[in-house]
Amino acid sequence: MRTVEHLLETTGLTIDEIARRSGLRPERVEAIAMGRWTPSPQERERIAAAFGMQVDEISWGHTMNPRNVRYRRFGLKENF
Repeated sequence: MRTVEHLLETTGLTIDEIARRSGLRPERVEAIAMGRWTPSPQERERIAAAFGMQVDEISWGHTMNPRNVRYRRFGLKENF
């Protein structure tokens, strides 16, 4: 299975093109592609259709480590 990010790279499509084709906001498509947002079933259907694929051909889970997001925001504390 391939992620949305991988599909963007291999197809040469842009986030804006997928947003236009799917009817979703570019910010939401970007968050899904970067693994920061797990899309709803409806969003999955719309993005899969934008790529001309089936929903079950795409990996939809989070790919970012939440701990890294938290520490980038607040800074890693010493001696925790």
